[in-house]
Amino acid sequence: MREALEQFLTELAARRRASPLTVEAYRRDIARALDRAAGPERPVEPARWSTELLAGVLREMWKARRAPSSVARSLAAWRSFSRFCVRRGLISADPALGLPAPRRPRRLPRTLPLKELERALDRIAGADPAARRDRALLELAYSSGLRLAELVGLNGGDLDWEARLLRVRGKGGHQRVVPFGAAAGEALERYLASTGGPRARGGPARPGLERARPIEPLFVNARGARLSRRTVQRVVRRRLAEAAGGLGVSPHSLRHSFASHLLDRGADLRAIQEMLGHRSLASTQIYTHVSNRRLRQAYERAHPRA
Repeated sequence: MREALEQFLTELAARRRASPLTVEAYRRDIARALDRAAGPERPVEPARWSTELLAGVLREMWKARRAPSSVARSLAAWRSFSRFCVRRGLISADPALGLPAPRRPRRLPRTLPLKELERALDRIAGADPAARRDRALLELAYSSGLRLAELVGLNGGDLDWEARLLRVRGKGGHQRVVPFGAAAGEALERYLASTGGPRARGGPARPGLERARPIEPLFVNARGARLSRRTVQRVVRRRLAEAAGGLGVSPHSLRHSFASHLLDRGADLRAIQEMLGHRSLASTQIYTHVSNRRLRQAYERAHPRA
C-alpha cells in the first residue's frame, strides 16, 4: 500500500494537477492511517486498509480535537486513494465510503474595513526597498484578489503594463487574467525602480525600469530570491495589524476584502467569480452574506423605526 501511495501521489500531481500543498497534505493524511495499521515505514498489506482502520484513525483525530476541516480533508484523501486502489485491483471496495463526514461550520470571511485598510496602505511609505516592496505586494494582493500561492508565484512577465492586466496561475494549474488598479501599478513602479527588478512585458521601458525575463520573480527578498509564503504572512500581519482592529489578519483577508468591497459597490457576482478563479459560483456567493449583513447593520443604524 505504501508503493500504491507513491503512485497515487504522482498521479495526483501529474494528471490531476493538484498543488504541491494538496499533495503533501494527502501524503500526511494517508500515511497516518498506514502507520496506524503496521507502524511507521513498515509495509502494509491491502487487506489492512479497512473501514475499521480508518474509523480508528477518525476517533483519534476527534479525541485530539482536530478541526472539522482537517477531518474532512483526511476523509477526502482516504476516499480518493481508495478509488485509486480499486482501479488498480488492490482492494475491492472503498472502505472510507460509509464513514460519516463532519459538519463544518459556515464561516463568513473576515474583511478589513475600507477606510482603515486604505489608511494602513497609505502609511507604508519610505524610499527603502523593503517598504516599497511591501506596499506593492499588499496593493497588488488587494487590487487583484490573489491567493497567497498566486502572489508569491508571480513573475515579471505576468504583468501587462499597457492593458494593466495580470496573468495568474491558480489552483490546479489553471490560468486566469485579472486587472490591477492604478494604485497597485504606481506602487509596483516605485518598487521596481528602487530595486532594478523585473520590468513587465508590454510597452516601452520607463526610466529606472528594465524589461523583465518572463520567469524572473516579481517579489524578492534581500538576497534576490523569491519571497516565501511565511515572509508574506509576516508582512501582512505587521503592516495591517492596526487595520484589523487587533484581530488576526492574513493574506486571505485581502482577498476577502477585494471581493466584498467590489460587491458592496455593485460589481456583478459572475465577474467577481471570474476574477477570484472560483470554479463554482457557490464559492463566490458567500460574499453576498457579508454584503447583506452590512446592509442590515446600516439599516438598523439609520432607519428611525428599525
